Amino acid sequence: MIHRPLLQLITRTSLVLQIAIGLIAGILLALLAPQATDEVGFLGSLFISALKAVAPVLVFILVASAIANHTPGQPTHIRPILVLYLIGTLAAAIVAVIASSLWPSTLVLSSAASGSTPPGGIGEVLKSLALSAVDNPISALANANFIGILSWAIGIGIAIRHGSDTTRAVFADLASGVSLIVKVVIRFAPLGVFGLVATTFADAGLKALVGYAQLLAVLIGCMLFVALVVNPLIVFSQIRRNPYPLVFTCLRESGITAFFTRSSAANVPVNLQLAERLGLHEDTYSVSIPLGATINMAGAAITISVLTLAATHTLGIAVDMPTAILLCVVAAICACGASGVAGGSLLLIPLACSLFGIPSETALQVVAIGFIIGILQDSAETALNSSTDVLFTAAACMARDKA
Repeated sequence: MIHRPLLQLITRTSLVLQIAIGLIAGILLALLAPQATDEVGFLGSLFISALKAVAPVLVFILVASAIANHTPGQPTHIRPILVLYLIGTLAAAIVAVIASSLWPSTLVLSSAASGSTPPGGIGEVLKSLALSAVDNPISALANANFIGILSWAIGIGIAIRHGSDTTRAVFADLASGVSLIVKVVIRFAPLGVFGLVATTFADAGLKALVGYAQLLAVLIGCMLFVALVVNPLIVFSQIRRNPYPLVFTCLRESGITAFFTRSSAANVPVNLQLAERLGLHEDTYSVSIPLGATINMAGAAITISVLTLAATHTLGIAVDMPTAILLCVVAAICACGASGVAGGSLLLIPLACSLFGIPSETALQVVAIGFIIGILQDSAETALNSSTDVLFTAAACMARDKA
């Protein structure tokens, strides 16, 4: 009874406001008591782990249920959303190439990169996507392989459509139950953001960002331009009215969380909840949101283009217009193959660098620089990627309802 007023205050306060409070509290803690950030950092790790754990199950159940209970003759309109994803990613790559030409950046190529092996070509990226689609369902769920999860969910959903009403009702109930679990997890977002922000701002790696100020300015400037200019223009072409209320809603309620989780896959539950609150069609967003977390990568296209052109400028390699156009296309295709986890786009930089004859050893040094600036670069990239998933899905649904 003593805690009931506090509980009522929490439930009545906007979740976005609570996240903002957690954000400010995390910054203050990092500045005033950085030694305490290790303990509260556990809250951030716990929140991300919970999101990553529930996301694959949520996507599988929601998609299978939506298809199994789909009313014949009711269109899902996934194709227009895929077109928007493609246009948005390609436009982001073009913006990055133009910005890199206007404000060329120079890198200090002295460190060596280590870790995973980058793909050897576009064919390898596409082959990997194809293999992901036929992955073992247990493996797909365990590794958050959303392409595989979607393919199995679609297949099972289609099969269950021919089953009994009771079976379809079971899947509908499962979808409701998993959605309830997700709502509970998301209610802890303020604590998660508090822990993530505290550890991020207390990280000594922030000092290393000073040497890459111009590179970061170009990267984040491109992402802001795409988020606040390019995407609104694309949305306006669909809904034919002021797009900014929708744009700011998506950035506020999806982008902020994605900025600190740094994982499009982990932000899938947040986006699904936002799509539900926006009143979008479940048959549409239950497929387009997890699919967007895999292939809608405007931020990744920017990262690949900017860092690749920074390498060419550092090495004194001239970039002509046809090659720049080719880079835009390659960056867009590579971005679709970027995994929805932190730093997923960086390992695709050597592929883009190969267009200019840059050796793999040098390209991997660029990847290493990417990890150094990833504290801000990857956070901004994920915020753009994830918020755009909801934005384009909402735009396509609104355009359909208007028609």
